[in-house]
Amino acid sequence: MHAHTPRARSLGWPHADPPTGSQHVLHDPASSATVVLTEVGASLRSFDVAGRDVVVSYPEDELSPAGHGAILAPWPNRLADGAYSFDGTDYQLPVTEVARSTALHGLVLNQRWAVRSLTTTQARLVLETVPVAGYPWQLGLEAHYELRGTSLTIEVSATNRSATVAPYGIGFHPWLSPGDGGLDAATLRLDATQWVRPDERLLPAGVEELPQAFDFRTERLVGSTDLDDAFVGATRDADGLSWIRLTGADGRTAGVWMDESMDTWQVCSGDHIGAVDYRRRGLAAEPMSCIADAFNSGDRLVRLEPGATHTVRWGLTLS
Repeated sequence: MHAHTPRARSLGWPHADPPTGSQHVLHDPASSATVVLTEVGASLRSFDVAGRDVVVSYPEDELSPAGHGAILAPWPNRLADGAYSFDGTDYQLPVTEVARSTALHGLVLNQRWAVRSLTTTQARLVLETVPVAGYPWQLGLEAHYELRGTSLTIEVSATNRSATVAPYGIGFHPWLSPGDGGLDAATLRLDATQWVRPDERLLPAGVEELPQAFDFRTERLVGSTDLDDAFVGATRDADGLSWIRLTGADGRTAGVWMDESMDTWQVCSGDHIGAVDYRRRGLAAEPMSCIADAFNSGDRLVRLEPGATHTVRWGLTLS
């Protein structure tokens, strides 16, 4: 099928585009897998295989309840007080998580991405960011989604269009679905060897060996475990991939992987999110290029040179 660039059909919003804009649908008839991407944020709104959710979806006529499916750039997670200093200049971003006084999840999740190409099983969405006072660099972003069978692969590139070095990080926010049995009855495997100890604002306070409560290197029951934590020391399989696998009571496993372009996981059970109806509905399994507050700590922060491009690759699958 030849690539084309239509404005995708809305899936039922009667009078105008839904809050997340046009809906871009990918489908693999051989596996009965369907993906819905949104114009706003280039977000993964849903992914199911023959009716079994891989990620927790949300309705077309609602906003993403808790970062569901979002691309998080030019920083993932939290930035303390929205403030940072970079190459001798101080910057202030809006505080978007008021209770913890942080700037949360970057700048692109509420912006409209344009379609560069769209086929039955692939979508390429692009965004030119607008420089703002707290982040005066312009980035050219491109997100490529490819559906094959029961697997979805995502690659995102960022190019610095500005004349000076830009601080940069990226992450993603899928909520893995445990199926009908619920999160407590699911089992979890997490390929990481170290825990990032959080402070009371969920900002990094140190890196430690895994506490027993959060050690899921060997698959075990989630039960009542309350997670909103980062993990580093990623371990990898023979293909160089690090995984989080959530197996539901139905025996199906929703998995997310990251290749060697990223080495940090954030995991959240959703016990305390504002969207009450979505608490413990799934498990946020977030591949990230850096931990929270990297603009201040410099830990794993990318210094994106003028004209340079940074690319990451990750994916989801149901088995």
